[in-house]
Amino acid sequence: MALSLILRSGTVYDGTGKPAVIADVAIEDGKIAAIGRIDGKAEREIDAKGLAVAPGFIDIHSHSDYTLLLDPRAVSAVHQGVTLEVIGNCGFGCGPIRRPDLAPQAIYGFDGSVELSWKTLGGYLDRLSSVKPAVNVITLVPNGQLRLSTIGLSDQPANREQVSAMQDLLREGLSDGAIGYSTGLEYATEVGCGEEELTALAKVAGKADGLYATHTRDRAAKALEAIEEGIRTGRNAEVRTQVSHLVPRNTADGVFERSIELVEKARAGGQDVRFDMHTRLYGTTMLHTMLPPWAGAGGKEAARANLRSKEARQKMRQYQSILSSVGDWNRVVLLDLPIMSEYSRRSLADVAKERGQDAYDAAFDIIEATLDLPRSPMVILLTYTERQQQAVFSHSLCMPASDATTLAPDGPLGGAVFHGAYTWASWFWRFMVRDTKALTPEDAVHRMTGLPAAVLDITDRGVLKPGARADIAVFDPATFGERGTTFEPNLLATGMKHVVVNGVLTLADGKLTGHRGGEVLRRKGQPITF
Repeated sequence: MALSLILRSGTVYDGTGKPAVIADVAIEDGKIAAIGRIDGKAEREIDAKGLAVAPGFIDIHSHSDYTLLLDPRAVSAVHQGVTLEVIGNCGFGCGPIRRPDLAPQAIYGFDGSVELSWKTLGGYLDRLSSVKPAVNVITLVPNGQLRLSTIGLSDQPANREQVSAMQDLLREGLSDGAIGYSTGLEYATEVGCGEEELTALAKVAGKADGLYATHTRDRAAKALEAIEEGIRTGRNAEVRTQVSHLVPRNTADGVFERSIELVEKARAGGQDVRFDMHTRLYGTTMLHTMLPPWAGAGGKEAARANLRSKEARQKMRQYQSILSSVGDWNRVVLLDLPIMSEYSRRSLADVAKERGQDAYDAAFDIIEATLDLPRSPMVILLTYTERQQQAVFSHSLCMPASDATTLAPDGPLGGAVFHGAYTWASWFWRFMVRDTKALTPEDAVHRMTGLPAAVLDITDRGVLKPGARADIAVFDPATFGERGTTFEPNLLATGMKHVVVNGVLTLADGKLTGHRGGEVLRRKGQPITF
């Protein structure tokens, strides 16, 4: 019987970090059939001479929960060789949903065009599977939806009964196939979480041998204390821990280095902890994160009333948000605004000066004016340096990630922007391998394949070996790189030639084939009990 596909004479990086070899790779029945000199024939053969052949890249920290429902082609990801995305990060995600009126507060890219008709995380995964995504998907259970489903939009700690209810929802999500639990402790949906509450929930993930991924509480003024809390929570809960986008927004001398040392110390002490980092030189979030939980707890009209109230505005100024924690409004830059476009690509400090206001009132006015738009305006936080990026991505415990949603330059997501979507893997290769030579090609492939697969406890993906699932990226190592920029982000990466997902040729000669082979992967295990 003929094989379905053979990649001929490529430079094979197997994902383990071992030296590359020139070899053929044969695919049959969605799996790798053989690697080496293959004399047989296949239904289709691709000349990979001079090209890198690697396991498909794994995006360990994605926010594509909703955008994959809108456009399952995952164009921005496939053009970078991504074959698997981990969603449900930063406490954001599409399930469980018990309060559909509040749930959008913790869903990136939500625009209302897909009704939140499911209640359980399993129901969401069924819906996602039905649209046949182009990439494989694994989810965490997002803490933001646990809180919204149980206590609503509140900045107060959960009581004992509420914690118990959230534990039940978390067990349900893990039983439905989630591989762990995530938090986004800087966001309004989760600022009320105490460490005791977090530990009680993380223990549920630990009992299921799951993963605890934490966007820590304060990544600016108290970044080190926040990282310590995240590590301590993981240790006390006896759960594998991943610190999300580790590098702090605190620019004080020594804070960056100390943040890495905290993880190293925990690791040296026997704790199973690693970290990820996005590839942007800035953070990105929604402008409405400036609002405290109570300001939007009553829905859009309540938020509008609060934004028009001088007394409410004065109270909102006291809220320590992701944006105010930066400490310099010159470093908070608005992205393109569909209305009030005269303020696009300008800092809040600059906009406020032109309007004769302070930054808070300028931001509150913009939020009010855009309340009826399908998506909240986005901002970037100018924070990181290339020196920091080179150092953090050189670290053996670090995995690169998009921290973005999958997008497409056309279709229902054609007008959407999320920095990193089109650039993360391509930037990582270009910067770390070609420009700085900080990593060998073998190391760089391992960081995007074998390492995240090990963190996810997956043995049949992230490596090229007979019997593994045929998730494969074939690219030109001399040209693979990003084209997107800060203000023109929606440009497809270059140099990715062929992408195979579960044996399905999804990208051929740099173009989408129209075939999608992605699967919603559900972790199988015993019922989660104490």
